Amino acid sequence: MSAYITSFGTALPKYRISQKEIAGFLLTNLNLSDEKKKETEIIFRASGISHRHSVLKDYTASLGDFEFFPNTNNLEPFPGVSQRMQVYKKEALALSLDAVQQCIGTDDPQNFTHLITVSCTGMYAPGLDFDLVKSLGLSHSIKRTAINFMGCYAAFNALKVAKDICTANAGSKVLIVCVELCSLHFQKNLNQEDTTLANALFGDGAAAVVVESNPSNYPSMSMENFHCDLLIEGEQDMTWSIGDFGFEMTLSSYVPDLVKKGIKSLINSLLHELKLNTSDISHFAIHPGGKRILEVIEQELGIPKESNTAAYSVLKNYGNMSSPTILFVLQSIFEKLEEHDKESKILGLAFGPGLTLESMLLKVC
Repeated sequence: MSAYITSFGTALPKYRISQKEIAGFLLTNLNLSDEKKKETEIIFRASGISHRHSVLKDYTASLGDFEFFPNTNNLEPFPGVSQRMQVYKKEALALSLDAVQQCIGTDDPQNFTHLITVSCTGMYAPGLDFDLVKSLGLSHSIKRTAINFMGCYAAFNALKVAKDICTANAGSKVLIVCVELCSLHFQKNLNQEDTTLANALFGDGAAAVVVESNPSNYPSMSMENFHCDLLIEGEQDMTWSIGDFGFEMTLSSYVPDLVKKGIKSLINSLLHELKLNTSDISHFAIHPGGKRILEVIEQELGIPKESNTAAYSVLKNYGNMSSPTILFVLQSIFEKLEEHDKESKILGLAFGPGLTLESMLLKVC
């Protein structure tokens, strides 16, 4: 018995903000040296991102009109974790519901046997899973699993759990919901380069996926194989921790080099069990953790940039939304599948704290 992805839904907050506007927010409201201003502008321009979305209006507003940040010089007193989590609790549910409604359409919510929620940008209890059950009219006895604080690769773990559920239980129907409000965790200590990198990359978004043991749609994607690897030497190069003023990201400039070092071994291990080669892959779904990461993967796999169009498009239009991002990329591929794509293979990749490398192979059914 296998497990099949049969539907996608994605959602974005209403505030669409250009990279130029976000850079302007930093340069206008923080007391930066001329050297730091120049460095910040260079990082933002080189990001490969045109726009991102946020639940916060402030990134498009002028001092005096802020609703979340203080209308004061240097944004003091800077919002603490409690204030950020209050916004998360309200906005994460609304965004998740938008994604789910797109995903399930007119399907009866009572048909779902399992619910998996994924997030690393906010926590509360009873949590998002509880609120989704109430808001969607899911069964009160639905089996719930929460995957928290794993970062950009977390959707892979949700898909693995869903696959195990569907493989073990005939008739299972799993709803996965990933939501991240990264813009709530803007940090202003730009003396550290990784803080500037994080501020330049991350946006807000949500994605939902249905996984079934008996596919009801064409096309669908069967989950053929997964493989994970850890590059322990990169443990400190990508981290995610809770500070006094929001969640704090460490994102060093060495991450692309670490990904480059481990990517071939990761993919060879994934494909070995299925007796496949990279040349057997028709579509690539690569998490756009950053422009440089996409470039080094293309170099290592020997694939043209054109094969990675979905990832570049998501990066350009939405930035890195952490866990939902790979589902945005997969949805882009899914919506363009045609009859001749039957049996074609899709390679998925994502990366996160650890340094964790995740891979999966999907087949169009």
